[in-house]
This record gives sequence, C-alpha cells and structure tokens, in this order.
Amino acid sequence: MAETVAYQSFTRQELDSKEAWDFSLNELRSEEKWVLPQWFILYTRSRHEKFLELQLRRREIETFLPLRKIQREWSDRRVTIEEPLFRGYIFVHIPLYQKERVLNLKGAVRLVGSSSGPIPVEASQMMAVKRFMEEEIVVDPYPYLRVGEMVRVKGGPFKGVEGFIVRKDKRCRLVISFNLIMKSVSIEMDEAWVEPL
Repeated sequence: MAETVAYQSFTRQELDSKEAWDFSLNELRSEEKWVLPQWFILYTRSRHEKFLELQLRRREIETFLPLRKIQREWSDRRVTIEEPLFRGYIFVHIPLYQKERVLNLKGAVRLVGSSSGPIPVEASQMMAVKRFMEEEIVVDPYPYLRVGEMVRVKGGPFKGVEGFIVRKDKRCRLVISFNLIMKSVSIEMDEAWVEPL
C-alpha cells in the first residue's frame, strides 16, 4: 500500500512540474511578443505615410514604406512621382512595448490587428515585398485575393517567395496578399519559374 501511495505522490509531483513548465513556456512566448522586434502594419491618417516614415527614422525606429513610381500628366508636361504601394499604411519593426512611441506621433492611428491587440505581419509576406522593392521592378496594386492557386518561386532573385498565380492573356502574375489589411500586390512572373505548393 505504501508503495502505491508513493507512486501516486510521485506522479502528482511530476504532473505539477509539467504544468508549471508549460505555464513558464507560455509565459515566455507571451513575453517574447512584447520584447522581440516584429514587423507590424501602422494605419496612418491620409497622406501621412512619408511624413511618418521621416519621424520614425528620426526616432531610430526601423520602418519600411514601399513606394511605386507612376506617371502623371499635366497640361504642359508629364511627371513621375512616387506614391505608397499601400495607401494609408506603413510597416514598423518594433517590440510591442514600444508601440506608444509610434502611436504618439502625429498622423499615426493604430497598429493593425484584432480586438485582442496588434498582429505581426507574416515573415514570408515581408520578405516578398522587400525583395520586390530591392529589385526595383514594377509592382502594382491588385484586387484583394484570398484564395487561389498557391505557388513558390523556384529560382532567380525571388526564389522562395510564395503567392497566388494568376493567368490572363497568356501572361502570369504573382500575387502577394496581406490579409490583415485586405490588400494585394502583384508582379509579372514567368510561369516556368514557379512550382505548385
């Protein structure tokens, strides 16, 4: 009988220890969310994207504002201007405990997320858009796409990038969707460079 009691006591201690360990891991993950820098999307007031990028850089906060070049025609000339790829949004790389440093700036509205708080951008999406900008290719806004044929680029400067493939008039476009803001962007892509997921 004594042996049975000792065995049951040991099992209870082991279980208590496991529960404490699981709790510590969950607590650690929660803390990492606050202290480790992650990419978030900052919603801005209209036409404040470039202003905010400058203010964030002055505060030494890492930021990313993808721009695209477009041509505008005036009565007497044609000019090329740069405008945000995602109007009303800018990316910031911060740990969550620093969010007030961002939100206190003029023109900042909120970090995009859910009712439970800001949600980080998926690393694969950030990688894709950054590579597009680095290569200085034509990147265009695209109607928000949530479902479709998923592919991965298997070679070239965009190797590893994942997105939707859209075919039209014998041409293909690779579409990257940001579900948090329900916006998509696309680039022209040779279908021979992609493989299905």
